Amino acid sequence: MSVVKELLRAESDGSISFGDHSLDSKAKLEDFRHGDDLLKVKTFKEITRLEKNEIFLYESVPGTSVTGFKETEGGMSFSVEGPEDAQITVGLEPDTEYEVIVGDSDAGRMKTNLGGKLAMSVELAGIGEVKVEIRKI
Repeated sequence: MSVVKELLRAESDGSISFGDHSLDSKAKLEDFRHGDDLLKVKTFKEITRLEKNEIFLYESVPGTSVTGFKETEGGMSFSVEGPEDAQITVGLEPDTEYEVIVGDSDAGRMKTNLGGKLAMSVELAGIGEVKVEIRKI
């Protein structure tokens, strides 16, 4: 499994990678500049959390490693890895409907709550990396 040993890094395609689900104790990196944004990540085997400009963006329980995380005007996409199935919550536009695709499967339409959070379960155990795409409808 590929973990992000730097905790958070910018990729050449404009995406970011973050999280190290192999850590036994909490680690964090604050004030990581990516474009005009300041990012903060907290990660270890029990949880991975990402904030952008002090606003919630991603959380997984248990912790995961995320690569190719990219926000678009119509949603976001990323690949996620972890040793076991994870509950993932992302921050998007409030009260908005999205199409969610996990791996090769259409997970259906999901609506964010008034806070803009969308939660999903992702099967990771024994699979390796899984691609997640979230598109505004």
